[in-house]
Amino acid sequence: MAKPLIRPEGTADPEAIRAAALTLLARRDWLTGELGARLHSAGGDSQAIAGVIAELVQERLLDDTRYAERYVASRAERGQGPLRIAADLASLGAARDLIEAAIEAGPDWRAVASAVRRRKFGDGPPDSWAEKARQARFLQYRGFSSDHIRAATGADLEPD
Repeated sequence: MAKPLIRPEGTADPEAIRAAALTLLARRDWLTGELGARLHSAGGDSQAIAGVIAELVQERLLDDTRYAERYVASRAERGQGPLRIAADLASLGAARDLIEAAIEAGPDWRAVASAVRRRKFGDGPPDSWAEKARQARFLQYRGFSSDHIRAATGADLEPD
């Protein structure tokens, strides 16, 4: 059985909650809301959690902007598009303006879409309408917008 993140006697102790938060932060970055929910589910007191999170933000150990930028960069390297990344960040509880700023500061999405298309389908452009549609559906699933898809598959998506 796994060791509890916060022992029952430490549920209102800010030091115990801080130790639990630092244990989680040692593994990966967290959004403030995501970390708060995790600590709350571990049995921490809401007021003590809010105080600890405020301290961690002030000490820059917890930074939503940094988290969002790293999340966008790592997902873009994996070949995901901005629409899918934004949806994932929103599901984690990131603020809309934070998501938009991180996506805007991200890579050249047209270049990412082109690289993903080349990696999956090869260097040559799609030679038929059916192949263009197939590649477009793949890129749409990965989270790229229609502009990015047009740039990656060729500007003319007209039937041959």
